[in-house]
Amino acid sequence: MFTDELRRVPTRAPLARIWPPLAVAAIALILVALQVTALRSGFQGPLHSLLSDYVAAPKSITVPWVGFVLAMAGLPNRWRIAALSLAVVLDLAFAAERLLRGGALAFGNGPLIVITGLAAVAVYRWLKGESIPAFRGVGFGLLLIIATKVGDSWLSITAITRPKVVDEFALLADHALAQPSWLFGRLVEAGGPVLYGALHWVYIELPAAALVVAFYQLRNVRTEGWPRHFLVPTFLVLGLVGPLIYLLFPLVGPAFAFGAGGAGFQVGDYWPHTLPPIDLAPAAVPFDSKTPRNCMPSMHTAWALAVFIHSRPGPRWLRAGGSFWLVCTIAATLGFGYHYGVDLVAGAVLCLTAESVLREPVRGRVWTRLGFVAFGAAFLTVLVLCCRYLADVMARHPLVFGPLIIGATVGFVCAFYATFFARQAHAVAREGAATLPVRGGLTAAVLVGESAPQPEPGSSR
Repeated sequence: MFTDELRRVPTRAPLARIWPPLAVAAIALILVALQVTALRSGFQGPLHSLLSDYVAAPKSITVPWVGFVLAMAGLPNRWRIAALSLAVVLDLAFAAERLLRGGALAFGNGPLIVITGLAAVAVYRWLKGESIPAFRGVGFGLLLIIATKVGDSWLSITAITRPKVVDEFALLADHALAQPSWLFGRLVEAGGPVLYGALHWVYIELPAAALVVAFYQLRNVRTEGWPRHFLVPTFLVLGLVGPLIYLLFPLVGPAFAFGAGGAGFQVGDYWPHTLPPIDLAPAAVPFDSKTPRNCMPSMHTAWALAVFIHSRPGPRWLRAGGSFWLVCTIAATLGFGYHYGVDLVAGAVLCLTAESVLREPVRGRVWTRLGFVAFGAAFLTVLVLCCRYLADVMARHPLVFGPLIIGATVGFVCAFYATFFARQAHAVAREGAATLPVRGGLTAAVLVGESAPQPEPGSSR
């Protein structure tokens, strides 16, 4: 129907013909393997959960619609209107049917069905030898939805395969950072239900914030093409790498290991009012088989920091929103007792490392990217190893390890900013000045060298 609006490229490079089926096969293999594991272990696997979202009540309202909006990024307006209309109609129809049966009010079926249909159209056209960049967003949207299902299954696997948790080690290590979880826990409790409700909404609606930033980045893809780097690949890479560390350093968080959330498995009921007694001989303690071991690193911190970073080149309202989401996410992760301070540091380091891998290298500085990746990987490895094997030493010498951790993190952040934001902004200013006309025998670059206004950091793409 709308074929004339989609750009066709009959011939394609051999590599472009090979990698899509390989990627699809790899994703299918992962889904099947996780589903088999789920059937043997007694929890709902990704394929079961995904199929349920087509016809039953979806687990999340936000994720399917976030994926749907992302899928619309490259499509022509008429395709967008038709897809949105169909998604809304289907969603309302499924919701009404559930209500008539006495079920819960839930949405999300419509966008998932429409995205699947668009993906089928893309595959059909690809098999005909056509390359249609407009459908690239459909792949990202569907991949984002699948990634959430894989993540849910992985969390169940962490609880099953790691029967013991090492929260006592993390507690000792956090003495070097002055136990921020206990501090924020008391602050959130003092703020009452209003503060708790606001932080909880920010915490669970992180995908919505990511959608706003991503859609702003992709607003011109139909005319300017897809950017080399944007927020969605960072989210996916973080979701792929971060959870692997859960198995190496299994934690359940202060509210569960040292608070009432442990439901009988906690060391004691301490959080957030009282710090547990210092035990310089920590040990791994048994915990239930349902609570995910998903603290180290803090993925919410990593994702919120990615939203913050990618909001920097945007307008003032987008930058303010990115800052707000980062601050509130940090307050929530600590104030709800979900994470220790070292978890947040690990999440921030992981985010900056992933960004260093994905971002376009600075011109003339080939080794900069390798240096960032090497430092980030080394920093994260050393931090986890210290928390596991030097926790008692960190507790004994907080004035040594605290400044070391904070100083290394601040140094990494400053180097990242200077390389990928401040340096590029300065380069753009110099290029802009060099194009001005000559005045009085002097180039405009010389005249405005000190007085020309500089673009805001991160304004270059």
